[in-house]
Amino acid sequence: MPRLVPALLVALVATALVAAPVPKGEEKPGPPTREQLKQSKNNLKQIGIALHNYHDAHNTFPQDVTDGNGKPILSWRVLLLPYLEKDDLFKKFALDEPWDSATNKKLIEEIPDVFAPVRVKVKNKGGTFYQGFTGGGALFEPGQRVLITAITDGTSNTVAVVEAGDPVVWSKPGDLEFDPNKELPKLGGQFDGDFYVALCDGSVQFAYGTGMDADEFKKMITRSGGEISDTTKALGDGPKKK
Repeated sequence: MPRLVPALLVALVATALVAAPVPKGEEKPGPPTREQLKQSKNNLKQIGIALHNYHDAHNTFPQDVTDGNGKPILSWRVLLLPYLEKDDLFKKFALDEPWDSATNKKLIEEIPDVFAPVRVKVKNKGGTFYQGFTGGGALFEPGQRVLITAITDGTSNTVAVVEAGDPVVWSKPGDLEFDPNKELPKLGGQFDGDFYVALCDGSVQFAYGTGMDADEFKKMITRSGGEISDTTKALGDGPKKK
């Protein structure tokens, strides 16, 4: 498993590299530690495995739960619970009710550790930085049934889940809106603008927010755009990781 040399920790602390401010409503954290970096990477690894296990069981990747009118009412993260050894928690949810219904709202504070922040202390318990991209041909494009065979750009070249810039209630249908013709949403709320990326093949990579090429990264968000992304440019360059 990759580990980070001390230089990375120094670089992450340096104010020159702080690309994203502390998310609104959060306390300013101390410098990131090796354990925090390792834990977040492991969280995304588990989420990636759960996505594949869900796909194996349902022949599609999860999407937000919707009501009869197609309005999202619960996050895809809730649907992953049985594949994260959280079946008991999953059974407590009323899947035909919105995330903030009387039944579901009280479950917000039962956020699984795999979705919980590892460094930034959010103001309200239940916030998560682990989010997918919606729209623009991304994995979590609303209303689309996405099979792994539909990821024609290659699973190792396509983003599944990232560390967003701001947290969202983990059970709420809330992710990063993506439009290839607009600027990227804010990313890297846990590590001062830098962030981990879970790819559709289950691997997890580190991205340097201040060194990444936004246009190349956009190519990694679409699942079947036909683009050839330079992943080195897309993820940026920084202190070497082993």
